[in-house]
Formats: sequence, structure tokens, C-alpha cells
Amino acid sequence: MKELHAKIGQLAMENDFLAVARAHRRAERKEIIVREHPLSITHQCRILNLSRSGIYYLPHPVSEKDGGLMRLIDEIHTNYPFMGARSVRNELRDKSYQVGRSHVRTLMKKMGIEALYQKPRLSKSHPGHIIHPYLLRNLAITEANHVRCADITYVPMHKGFCYLVVVMDWAIKYLPGGYPTH
Repeated sequence: MKELHAKIGQLAMENDFLAVARAHRRAERKEIIVREHPLSITHQCRILNLSRSGIYYLPHPVSEKDGGLMRLIDEIHTNYPFMGARSVRNELRDKSYQVGRSHVRTLMKKMGIEALYQKPRLSKSHPGHIIHPYLLRNLAITEANHVRCADITYVPMHKGFCYLVVVMDWAIKYLPGGYPTH
């Protein structure tokens, strides 16, 4: 009977711990872990489906030298988006920075930058997939608020990026709010 009450107490404590945690993403679940909680860190990690090594690991900040290189790489990539790690390395060497291709490749990967070029069509659609018809093919677009289109892009800023979303009316070629598109 005593063991049963102990188990019920432990389950009640786990239930209180999990009340908030179930619906969160991994990064958010990681922040839920409390070192002073009565449940051990190992048990909290098991409940939240996290690796213990991810809790104890503290990421190293980017060095000042790498930060400067990353800024230059971003500038080069903005001007020449087709350049890969080798070409970026050559540009950096032309600016008298001694850096290797693999370090440039690592920094580009960390920044989420890759060269833009025509890649092979490796993923062809499955024959069983439905191809939806183009519904605007024979549609006469003559009045406002009949058909709209949208697009999203990012704009490089001084510190990071800013997302730009545009919704445009096809008939009047104006953005909602009266801004002309040409």
C-alpha cells in the first residue's frame, strides 16, 4: 500500500510537470527543465523526450574573427549568389584574408547560405499524385477584388533579415492600400 501511494505521488508530480510541456517544440521543452525540481534531470529529459547531453551542452559563441568572416561572406553572397565555397574563399583571399575552403564551407552552412545554380531534377512527382488544374486559365480578370496573388521574400538588413510579404490585386495592379506596382 505504501509503494502504491509513493507511485501515485510520483505520477502526480510528473503530471504537474507535464501539464505545460506536452504541446511545445524541442527548444521550448528544453527551457522547461528545472534543475531544482524534485524530479531528476534524467527523469525530466525522459518525460520530455529529450537527450540529456543537449541539456548540459552550452553552445560556444561565434568568435570575433568568424563573425567578421561571416559578415564578409554574407556580403559576397549578396553580390554574387552563384558563388560556392571555393569562389567565396578566392574572393576573401583577394581581400587578403587567409582562410581555407572547408572553413568557408562550414561558416556558409552555419549561416544557411548555399550557391544558387540549376540543380538536377532528382525528385520527380509520383505518377499517382493528382495534378490540380490551373483555374485561372480561361478566366477574364476585369474587376478589382476578383483575383489576388501573394509572394514572400527576405531583405538583408544591417543585423539579419526582414521578411517582405506582398498581396496584389491582378486587375488593378495595385497593392491593397493604393500603392502602384509599376
